[in-house]
Amino acid sequence: MSLVVTNLGKRYGDTTVFSKVSLEVARGEFVAIVGESGVGKSTLLNCMAGLDSWDEGSVTLEGQDLGALSDDQRALLRRRQIGFVFQAFHVLPHLDVAQNVALPLMLLGEPDHARVEAMLRAVGLDGLGPRLPQQLSGGQLQRVAIARALVHRPATVLADEPTGNLDPRTAAKVIDVLISQTREQGASLVLVTHSEAAATRADRVLLLTSEGVAPRL
Repeated sequence: MSLVVTNLGKRYGDTTVFSKVSLEVARGEFVAIVGESGVGKSTLLNCMAGLDSWDEGSVTLEGQDLGALSDDQRALLRRRQIGFVFQAFHVLPHLDVAQNVALPLMLLGEPDHARVEAMLRAVGLDGLGPRLPQQLSGGQLQRVAIARALVHRPATVLADEPTGNLDPRTAAKVIDVLISQTREQGASLVLVTHSEAAATRADRVLLLTSEGVAPRL
């Protein structure tokens, strides 16, 4: 399994965000997680990436127990094994498109201009490498974020509402790119979404509640 979550629980003070969350994601599988607003979908995704802490249970990524790692060790594991696609894009405005996409490779000390250019072509941004983020549309920015998440060929891609800021037509194109590229690379994809159109594309759809996660009926 690429990702295993076992009896995970998260609290903020006396408030339980979620509890007893268990799920497994196989290599190459696409799993969508849905649920009401405020139930902790984004928090769960952050826990899967080791970006947030939890109070009970465990998260295992590529055989590594994230809870047993230091912050630095988690960061190194993320750098190699995880691609994260944010709803708000989180591109760096002072870097051009190619530089934004190249960031994971630079952090790994493995700059590869040819791979960056190939990734830009794959997501439909061929020729836009020299542009600054403010010169792009929302859909193009989300494709930059997808290219950045995939360029280092991670085992697992985590996507947090990647179509939340997009119109339906653009959102469909972004999901097409995200699915096609993760499939091509054999990466697992975990998508948190409110979009029914996006969720129906998944291999499995899980419903998150405060009491756990289960297949959506």
